[in-house]
Amino acid sequence: MSKSQDKQSARYRSLSDPDTLRQFASQLGEGMYISTPNGDILDANKAFMDIVGVGSLEELKAVKTPELMDPARRLEEAALYESQGAVKSFEFELKRPDGGTRYVHDTGYVVRDEDTGELLYHGILVDISAQKELERQLVELSVRDPLTGCYNRRYFAVLEDRLEQSAAATWGCIYLDIDDFKLFNDRHGHSAGDSALVDLSRFLLRQLRGHDVVVRVGGDEFVAILHAALEQHVLQVVQRLQAAAASADIVPFSMGWCARQGEERLAETVDRADQRLISVKVQHRPRAERRKAAS
Repeated sequence: MSKSQDKQSARYRSLSDPDTLRQFASQLGEGMYISTPNGDILDANKAFMDIVGVGSLEELKAVKTPELMDPARRLEEAALYESQGAVKSFEFELKRPDGGTRYVHDTGYVVRDEDTGELLYHGILVDISAQKELERQLVELSVRDPLTGCYNRRYFAVLEDRLEQSAAATWGCIYLDIDDFKLFNDRHGHSAGDSALVDLSRFLLRQLRGHDVVVRVGGDEFVAILHAALEQHVLQVVQRLQAAAASADIVPFSMGWCARQGEERLAETVDRADQRLISVKVQHRPRAERRKAAS
C-alpha cells in the first residue's frame, strides 16, 4: 500500500490525522482557543466565538481575555497557570462584549514554543449557563414556602451571608403573626386559614419595597427583613402596615419590630423582634387573661 493510500485510510480514524483534528475543532460544542498570557486571543473555534458572542475571528481578536472576566478571578486563574502550568474546570462568569453573561468552565494548559520561548495557553471553554440556571431554580424552590410563595426558614442562611458581607450593613426586622389564628381555623376551617395566610403574604409584599424580603417562618408567623433600614424607617413601615391593614380585607395581626444594633447577626435581630412581638401581644391581652397567665 502506498503512503498516500495509508494516509487516506487513516483519515478521520486517528487523532494524529489533521483532518480529524480540524473536524473536532469545528464541530465540538465546546469552545477551543489559543491565547497568550497577556490576554491576546490568537485563534478559536466557532463554539468559542458563540460563547463570547462575536461573529468572526477578527472581532474576537479585538477582545482581550481580561475583559471577559472579573479581575480577581483573572488573577486567580493566572496564578494557577503560573504555579501548576494548567487549570481544570475553572469556573467564572464570562462578560460578553454585548453586555450579556455566561457561566463557563475553563480547562487549559501552558505550551512553550521551543524556538522562541513564547508561552501560550491552549484551552477549552464549556458553557455551563443552563446548569447554573437549573441550580438556581432548585435552590429557589428549596427556600420557598409552597403555600404563600414567600421565602421559608432555609432562606435565612442565604440572606444572612448576603447582608453581613459588610460590617456597616443595616437592616430592620418586623416579626408578625395572626391574632388567634387557631381559633380562626377552628371556626372557618383550614382551607380558609390557608387563604388568610396567602392574603396576608400578598398584603405584606405589596406594602414593602421590592428589595425587602418576606419570610414565612412557620404556621401563621412571618418575618419581614428591611434592607438598609434604621429604627426610624422600621417604625414608619410598621405604621404604614397598621394604617393599610385597617382598610384591607385581611385577618388581624400583631407586630414586633427593631433595627440592627451594632454588628449583631441577623438571627439576633430577628430574635429581638420576636421578643418584642411577645411583649406586644401580652400587653394587648385582656387584663384578666394576663393575670391568669402570670399566676
